Amino acid sequence: MTVPPQWVAAAGAVPALVAMWYFDRLDRARPEPAGLRRKVAIFGGLSVIPVLILVWITNEAVGSSAPAPGTYAEAWYTAFVGAAAPEELCKIGVVYWLVWRRPEFDERMDGIVYAARAGLGFALVENVLYLLGSVDIASLVVTWVLRALLAVPGHALWTGMMGYMAARRRFDGVGPGIIGGYVLAVFLHGIYDVALFATGPLQADGKQDLAYAMLAVPVIVIVMSWVIVKRMARTALRLDDADAVRARR
Repeated sequence: MTVPPQWVAAAGAVPALVAMWYFDRLDRARPEPAGLRRKVAIFGGLSVIPVLILVWITNEAVGSSAPAPGTYAEAWYTAFVGAAAPEELCKIGVVYWLVWRRPEFDERMDGIVYAARAGLGFALVENVLYLLGSVDIASLVVTWVLRALLAVPGHALWTGMMGYMAARRRFDGVGPGIIGGYVLAVFLHGIYDVALFATGPLQADGKQDLAYAMLAVPVIVIVMSWVIVKRMARTALRLDDADAVRARR
């Protein structure tokens, strides 16, 4: 049985759309303009293009010095240089380009909302592309479930961290700002990916048990990222609410 590609694409969009709704609900007291949120999500999806360009340029520059295929070094290189660093850069770049200087970006929580939107726009496109590459229904279902629970929210969480740290630096003059947020996001994203990419070399070395154990790392990273962003959101809302009360006096 073959699933029509339009159905696959629609199914691939669902996790990101649900996550967008969730992050929007966090800011329901003073929501951001719907049109601007949609715009950020669309350009977040389009940021796949500059990511591919950056990866191509990097690979061309590295050339024959790149790690050999199927090695642990390649797993680290692909995770950090080929995925985490360019993806997080382009996602937060969308936020900086589209909303950073706009008057609507006037609260700390806005940093999380807009950044999560950009991350989820990227995740939506990436998810659809992964699902369209599934060879049968079984792999399609497994890929959908795993990515819906891990990869899709991961993109929102990692970019959301950057947005929060940038906003705290902007409005309160505290924290490491967008650079610190970028370093944290790349670290968590990279560890998530390297655990997955390293399973191949581990299995090739006959370390099956360790390869299976490595699959727990992405789950741990997502849970940690979730806890971090939830705490950030609580802090952002508390400070934003206090500012709103003072403004009404």
